[in-house]
Amino acid sequence: MELDAINRVYFVGIGGIGMSALARYFVKRGCVVCGYDKTRTNLTIALEHEGILISYLDDEAALPVCFLEDHEDTLIVYTPAIPKNSLILNYFKDAGFSLKKRSEVLGIISRGQFCIAVAGTHGKTTTSSMVAHILTHSGYGCTAFLGGITTNYNSNFLIGDNNVVVVEADEFDRSFLTLHPDIAVITSMDADHLDIYGDAAQLHESFHLFAGQLKEGGTLYVKAGLPISNGVTYSLWERSDTYGSNIRVEQRSFVFDYFCQDHEIRDLHLQLPGKHNVENAVAAISVALKLGISVEKIKDAIASFTGVKRRFEYIVNSAEHIYIDDYAHHPEELRACFDAVRQLYPDKKLTVIFQPHLFTRTRDFADGFAEVLGTVDELILLEIYPARELPIEGVNSALLLEKITLANKQICTKDEAVQKIKAERPELLVTVGAGDIDTLIQPLKELLKDA
Repeated sequence: MELDAINRVYFVGIGGIGMSALARYFVKRGCVVCGYDKTRTNLTIALEHEGILISYLDDEAALPVCFLEDHEDTLIVYTPAIPKNSLILNYFKDAGFSLKKRSEVLGIISRGQFCIAVAGTHGKTTTSSMVAHILTHSGYGCTAFLGGITTNYNSNFLIGDNNVVVVEADEFDRSFLTLHPDIAVITSMDADHLDIYGDAAQLHESFHLFAGQLKEGGTLYVKAGLPISNGVTYSLWERSDTYGSNIRVEQRSFVFDYFCQDHEIRDLHLQLPGKHNVENAVAAISVALKLGISVEKIKDAIASFTGVKRRFEYIVNSAEHIYIDDYAHHPEELRACFDAVRQLYPDKKLTVIFQPHLFTRTRDFADGFAEVLGTVDELILLEIYPARELPIEGVNSALLLEKITLANKQICTKDEAVQKIKAERPELLVTVGAGDIDTLIQPLKELLKDA
């Protein structure tokens, strides 16, 4: 389907972070945009305020009249997270509408444009957001489809007036194989989504295929140590082609130097904590330099980047209480988050509320979760958020709790967790997880901000 032929778009699962960015894009193009989602959230409310009609009833009776009949200019976009028995999804299938996955639509949009794609099992949202911010802040410009809400722009979508598109390339369901980038970044290839891939070897194969889809003459940036040999390596290690070093904490900001074959950039200031974010910045800076953006503009942009919601986001930051929320849901992401917290607050007791995400991920990485969760001072464990999965016998939070070698640990409901925080008033609190743990943010904020 050609992009210029599309005038009406319906999104089945419009409340997803990737789907909502696409919805915003088609609104900007002047299309009629409507959608369905199961739950009304802050994000869907924001879309409604932007003029998008959204239904929360999975029934063809809730569809707008203009989407009841198939037309050549109509596109239906769906997410694999939508259940196969969805009434709306099956109505469109049975009626013969043109249905595309979100990833296929990204492929259509990026076709014919200069595409910068950032992939990785973790780090891709922050890195792609950094790239988009540097391009936007410097005046270079871009259109960006991001996997999180950037705090600089309060959006997961940026619109530019040039031919450059920045895309967060999602490995889930092999979605990123619809892209053919001019510049690609691979931040990580840790085993994940094994419910889709089966094992790490299949995941790695998909990343190799993604790397192989680089356009002729394109540039691939790969984090050093990953099993891909044909890219420019980056890391915090001097033997990489490009690297960050001399990392230090100054007034709770991370300061570092950047080196590559042609450039040295000293005293870069990054508001995002953690060495992993310095590494993400190294990749973003490398992309910006490749595009010819000046060192001065890059330094200014890195210093002004305030991050992505739910990526080491400060909810409360006072003399009495620090409360940080993070999307981490894989053992390596948890490790990076906790390491950053310890670097900033080495003398404070660390209380963590963690909500495991997916039964399969909990089962596959139970030992890894147990190891990293055992490094905190106090752990409150919520039950597993199932997302798209059915329960697996014997896989629950009790399984994790038993493996964690920590004295101060317990399983709580969300309400019990709030009451525990109310009673204890911890000086350093971190909530982590990718499910609906974000519903605790506001209640916990209210408890601690004036405590």
